[in-house]
Amino acid sequence: MMNNTPDAKPESTSQLQEMLKRSSKNVTDTIDLLRQQRDMLKQRGLSLPQGALDNLRTLKKHVDNLGVATLNSFTELRSLRALAETTALINSSQTTGEVLNQVMDTVVALTGAERGYIVMKNKHTGELEFTVARGMDQSQLDGSKGLVVSRSIVNRVADTGEPVLTDNASADAQFQGSESIANFSLRSIMAVPLKVRDEVIGVVYCDNRFFAGLFKPGDMELLYAFASQAAVAVENARLFESTRLRLQEVSEMRDRMRNIFTSVASSILTTDRDGIIIIANSRIADMLDTQDITGKTLPAVLPPMGDDFAVALQNASVHGLQKLLSIEPELPLKGKRYWNVNVSPLRDDNTGIIQGVTVVIDDITEEHMRASQMAEVSRYLPTKLVESLTSPADIDMRPQEREITALFADVRGFTTFSEKLQPEELMRVINKYLSLASDAIDLYQGIVDKYMGDAVTGLFNTQLNPQKYHAAFAVDAALALVRDLFEQHKIMPESERLYYGIGIHSGPAVLGNVGGKERQEFAALGEATVICKYLQEQAGPAEVIISEATYELVKNYYECERQMEVKRYKKGYEDVVFYKVIEARKGVMRPTPFNLELLEDLGDLDLNFDFDLDED
Repeated sequence: MMNNTPDAKPESTSQLQEMLKRSSKNVTDTIDLLRQQRDMLKQRGLSLPQGALDNLRTLKKHVDNLGVATLNSFTELRSLRALAETTALINSSQTTGEVLNQVMDTVVALTGAERGYIVMKNKHTGELEFTVARGMDQSQLDGSKGLVVSRSIVNRVADTGEPVLTDNASADAQFQGSESIANFSLRSIMAVPLKVRDEVIGVVYCDNRFFAGLFKPGDMELLYAFASQAAVAVENARLFESTRLRLQEVSEMRDRMRNIFTSVASSILTTDRDGIIIIANSRIADMLDTQDITGKTLPAVLPPMGDDFAVALQNASVHGLQKLLSIEPELPLKGKRYWNVNVSPLRDDNTGIIQGVTVVIDDITEEHMRASQMAEVSRYLPTKLVESLTSPADIDMRPQEREITALFADVRGFTTFSEKLQPEELMRVINKYLSLASDAIDLYQGIVDKYMGDAVTGLFNTQLNPQKYHAAFAVDAALALVRDLFEQHKIMPESERLYYGIGIHSGPAVLGNVGGKERQEFAALGEATVICKYLQEQAGPAEVIISEATYELVKNYYECERQMEVKRYKKGYEDVVFYKVIEARKGVMRPTPFNLELLEDLGDLDLNFDFDLDED
């Protein structure tokens, strides 16, 4: 570090000066003593040896000259030491502010100036800015008191790059027009440029407001030489600061990119031009169940990827082409996977030259499986219900037994009706009726189980559409079908008007996929589907017949009539009790797919109201 007190002398320097002072005094004392002795000898008729006093006077002159020469040598040595320390400062890694402060302290100490300033040029604007201000006691001058300087001299040195020295500025003709010199009675002024490669980057300015002739030409030469080295030190400090700042930015960017690279959901590999992996994020390591990736080739790390992948790598590394591939590799521990693979060239930002290849892999196995499961589910469920499912995990497709409500709707008189129409007309008409039934079942989140000629079956509360109030939903679907049927009759020819008979039963059933290997369909087997078909057979045109089990679940919401007479006996069903649904009870809030959240908030499905909340 640079010494802030360049006038400090080694102990031997002080001792030598003291010895020279004592020697000079001793010679003077000896001359005085010999004069006294000469006078006394004259009284006795004697005299001193010839030339004794002259020799002593010569000796004193030499001793005095030696003292002056020694002092000048020490002064020059002090200046050279300051220059040497400035040379060391050039190679230091201090900040610009630290370098400027040390330079200013050295200037004040070297010149004995009352005040010193360093003025730097702003790199962007070119304006001169006072950067450091010092008093002779090395105290920092504040802006309100310290900036009393000759700006004309500062500007002159900055513009010309030439030093300025005046021993009495107030009387110097070339500065008579300077208001600062006149107003503040500035006397001794010295200013030299800070130059780097012939470019002025600032000015070192010293002055004294009280003594004229303080600075000598030798002082200016010394200060000019010192400033030349100091300018290099300042410029180096600026470069160090710029480099540190740039390094900090690069480090921050590197850390940010590393964090981004690590947090990216995709698996990423980059290779050099020889195909060697140079970067791999943690995702790819987890996906491949290995940590030993970098330094290897892609074939050594990845499972067999096929010819298309090899071609994509070649095109990316040679021709700079990007390719998106769908690949289905086999992993030893995970089996078959589904990957989206993006192969793209890795280019140098500056030259654009291809430096390698980047491979980005997105494992979409879960999404693929979900899509497959949802495709299977969508064959049975209404579209809106499929869209509401967030995951295949919401559905257990395994065969299972559960209580459901089954609906069976059959068109009355269709067999006789069909004998009167051509096949095309027959299909057109029957599809209208089947669409009515399907829409009603879908509306109340049921599953259209199957179409059997002119009949439709619907299932409620399967594993595909679990429903707490499945019986009420099924009855609402049946009533909606009857209403829609009458509305359609209004726009249909009378000859095409037919009626549905509907049966509903709640009970156990076994649910799952049935069929052969090539073709399967979802089905319900058991009491629920069998009894609802029997009840449908008891229903008249536009009637909804429900079993006693269903009645117990919905009796609070619908007006029903017990059917005392069995319209058609069937062996095995003699004990079946059934009811005809008349209408929904007035003033009773019943559960529907559209008000479940409200009912859950109320917490009581049996609340009665003075008004009709039937959404119909």
